[in-house]
Amino acid sequence: MKKKWLTFLIIALISLLTLAACGTSEDAEGEQTSGSGEATDQNADQEEEKQSYTIGATQIVEHPSLDAAYNGFKQAVEEAGLDVEFDLQNAQNDQNNASLIAQNFVADNVDLIFANSTPSAQSALQATQDIPIIFTSVTDAVGAGLVDGMDQPGENITGVLDLHPDAIKNTVNFIDTYFEGSKVGLIYNAGEQNSVSQIEAVKAEIEGSSLSVAERTVSTSAEVQQAATTLVGEVDVMYIITDNTVVSALDSVVGVANDQDIPLIVGEPNSLKKGGFATYGIDYHTIGTRAGEMAVEVLTGEKTTADIPVEYPAEMQLFINKEAAEEQGIEWNEEWDEKAQFVEPE
Repeated sequence: MKKKWLTFLIIALISLLTLAACGTSEDAEGEQTSGSGEATDQNADQEEEKQSYTIGATQIVEHPSLDAAYNGFKQAVEEAGLDVEFDLQNAQNDQNNASLIAQNFVADNVDLIFANSTPSAQSALQATQDIPIIFTSVTDAVGAGLVDGMDQPGENITGVLDLHPDAIKNTVNFIDTYFEGSKVGLIYNAGEQNSVSQIEAVKAEIEGSSLSVAERTVSTSAEVQQAATTLVGEVDVMYIITDNTVVSALDSVVGVANDQDIPLIVGEPNSLKKGGFATYGIDYHTIGTRAGEMAVEVLTGEKTTADIPVEYPAEMQLFINKEAAEEQGIEWNEEWDEKAQFVEPE
């Protein structure tokens, strides 16, 4: 009888030990599985936190309008909360430099290229068909070969133009109204596609008006002052469009206009700060901001460049520099007090 009880106790003890071992193994396995899940979640969070981007920003030359566009672009991207490193490169108004900058961005495998000017955008598109390109400070994206149409952006390129469709029409009408019968002097770089497009538009608007034109072309900023000087005695008004070469040397044109009492009409408000008299222009900071918003949509995967049509500037306004009017001997018209927004010189 004692042997039977002893045998029963041994069997019971073995069963209890086996169950305890299973429970411990299951608990350990459960803890391990739970810990692994938590680790996976933490890794995912860390991956999100580590998401960062590099934007290569290429600009053809340094002048206030392009600088304002870049600042607007950068501000929009930063305000979206993205972790972005900006690599800003200036081509010093040299197309070869612009090409080299674009090629280096491709070699560095940047996440997006911001092309600030027509030559910069053309160089970027020639360098890559894969990296997204957002442009601004481009006057005629179709004529420059960047896109097929305003509503037909490229597979890797889109952006915001710097010319409102009515800007040249309104500017020519302003000259025709307040400087009737004038000969208008135009200075531009015939090597810049955006400038050629604007000059053609100016000529088209002048046809049928009381105005006529005299042209001078330059290839470098060093030639601008001489070109302006040769127009003295031939023209009544000068009209400087948004030509990168000429605007980068605008001080020399302002000097001639002030010395000779020639009204100087310009293509954008920042040139008024340098001494231009009047413009129907746009705010370059604003178009840069919109380009930055496009970049955010592309970087986050919300859209591709092919989903975003090319856009015109949202607004246009008559701007006048009163001090420049005095310097250039312009008789003040009271209508301008109501029509214009006034810009202070630097």
